[in-house]
Amino acid sequence: MEKIISFGSCFASEVGKHLSENGYNIINNPFGVLFNPVSIANSISRLMTKEPFCMGDVVERDPLYGKNAGLSRPKSYVSFYHHGSFASPSPEEFLEMANTSLQETSEYFKDASVVIVTFGTSWVFRHKERDIIVSNCHKVPAYEFHRERLDVDEIVEIFSPLISHPEWGANKKWIFTVSPIRHLKDGLHGNQISKAILLLAIEKMCASFDNAHYFPAYEIVLDELRDYKYFAEDTVHPSDETVRIVWERFRDTISLYV
Repeated sequence: MEKIISFGSCFASEVGKHLSENGYNIINNPFGVLFNPVSIANSISRLMTKEPFCMGDVVERDPLYGKNAGLSRPKSYVSFYHHGSFASPSPEEFLEMANTSLQETSEYFKDASVVIVTFGTSWVFRHKERDIIVSNCHKVPAYEFHRERLDVDEIVEIFSPLISHPEWGANKKWIFTVSPIRHLKDGLHGNQISKAILLLAIEKMCASFDNAHYFPAYEIVLDELRDYKYFAEDTVHPSDETVRIVWERFRDTISLYV
């Protein structure tokens, strides 16, 4: 059976879950949920190089918890390259879990024939001291980060070597999509600008590489369905029914590649 691997937002996790439940051979979000293109590209690059995570990558999750409120709870550790679901009670346990997952997923990724990438936002957080774009801030104080927005060419530049890599990328079908979940903290207009950057970057990559393709999840939810009855109570996240509709459309698409 063909191997599929998926990276991206929580919307990608929902579709990935449907793929798994319907018998597809898939690894979904091996670094946890990721929202921006740089974090996704960093994860894919790490699978290609197999560079292990080290003690210098480890950070304490939510380090200020309870300092002013008189609360306490066990410390947990993770890295800026992982989602909080990887948090572990000690740095050593985190590294063991992260590196075991890295090695196993790297072997799987090398043989995968389809890569699904779902972009959520073009906004990123850069850790000032480490000078890296993080996958998750892990409730580290905001003053340690600088918030910036990617542009179209930056996204294309970081993904092009991955898509065209002779050993790891060129032999795969890359299916790109944009999450329909709106990031309303940027305002409706700001969200549209962010999504437009992602859409333009994907359009440019699909025009440049024969093995890059676009699936219109964003348009299906926001243009075809549109009505708020297709959204959850928060009016931001798609309802279960909407995810099912998108999944059924996506199933027809992925059947062309597996």
